[in-house]
Amino acid sequence: MKITFLGTGTSQGVPVIGCACAVCNSLDFRDKRLRTSIHLDVDGTSLVIDTGPDFRQQMLREGITRLDGVLYTHAHRDHTAGLDDVRAFNFLQQQSMPLYGTEETLGQIKSDFAYIFGPKNYPGLPQVTLHAITDEPFQFQNISITPLPVLHLRLPVFGFRIANFSYITDAKTIPDETFNRLEGTDILVLNALQREYHISHFNLDEALAMVEKIKPKTTYFTHISHKLGLHASIEKELPDNVHLAFDGLRLSL
Repeated sequence: MKITFLGTGTSQGVPVIGCACAVCNSLDFRDKRLRTSIHLDVDGTSLVIDTGPDFRQQMLREGITRLDGVLYTHAHRDHTAGLDDVRAFNFLQQQSMPLYGTEETLGQIKSDFAYIFGPKNYPGLPQVTLHAITDEPFQFQNISITPLPVLHLRLPVFGFRIANFSYITDAKTIPDETFNRLEGTDILVLNALQREYHISHFNLDEALAMVEKIKPKTTYFTHISHKLGLHASIEKELPDNVHLAFDGLRLSL
């Protein structure tokens, strides 16, 4: 499996234009974070988890010219707002784009992008096929995908596990059953918003505590606010097997 971090940032705590904080003024490319999303190449099958507002820019930056399907964690707009840009892949591949999410997530997408699903299917609209999933494992082509239910305060959110790779974002609580599903994870991606307490996201200390409990071989933190600090500084504080992800980071499993 080839893993590419499309974005590792968040709309939470976005600074105003002209912000003079250290992160916003940093010349380190690892501090320039678009909204959180990830691309997976699983034996030639191309999947994206979430299509945030920066989706088009991210896919162009990484030179990704094929997309076979999209998995949605939840329906917040910082994870769905780029959906319209799947139309480029419709044109290139001459087929509809499969979208996977819970009934609630897909219902919100249908509301937010009502023009896609209206009775007048005029040329140029994104072509999508909706596939409702539950917390039960499911198949996409030849890939086994296990949902990882977590809570974003009180909102149910799905992470996803494929083989020994587990991806969780926008989590504040991980239920016991999900911990069971995380056993044996080699690479874990987990949200770590900032140092300070947050009502619906893990802060840095909470994320590190989750790593201690899950015990993956390697962890990469994502969904990072500029409030967390400079990449180079934070990286020095982390255990040897824990890292801050950054936009464009590529891994193999």
